Amino acid sequence: MTQPQHFDKLIGAWRGICNTWFEPGQLADTSQVSGNITAVFDGQFVRHTYDGTLRGEPRQGEEMLAFNSVTQLFQSSWIDSFHMRDAILFSQGPSTAQGFAVHGAYDVAQNLPQWGWKTEYRFANNDELIITAYNVSPEGEEAKAVETHYHRVPSPTTAIR
Repeated sequence: MTQPQHFDKLIGAWRGICNTWFEPGQLADTSQVSGNITAVFDGQFVRHTYDGTLRGEPRQGEEMLAFNSVTQLFQSSWIDSFHMRDAILFSQGPSTAQGFAVHGAYDVAQNLPQWGWKTEYRFANNDELIITAYNVSPEGEEAKAVETHYHRVPSPTTAIR
């Protein structure tokens, strides 16, 4: 799929479940999440904002997505009230069979190696979006960290059809 096709499919209101793991294979939290994905600058970019909870505490986040026509890669900047604290995660990566995947790195502490963060955006169908993020150790080992399983909220015009 091309960038406009991916972005067009993303636009809308979404609701679903967010699962979070802090240790490999040990689910730490399952909570409701609401998201809104909007076009920015005539669809050149899209903005994804979301609200939910993590262990009963409010959690919000935002990411900006782009498709770089020079590199032919998707790009993301991500902030949230829990995972990123006071930093911005920049990621980029290719199109995939059902969406796209971006890879970035984040700091854990001074004088320690960065960890990787891989995020996959997968369309199960036009009304179901699965966003799965993986922590990637400095040694390259991946472990599922967050998975949001969204379902599109029907707009009043699509509900009438």
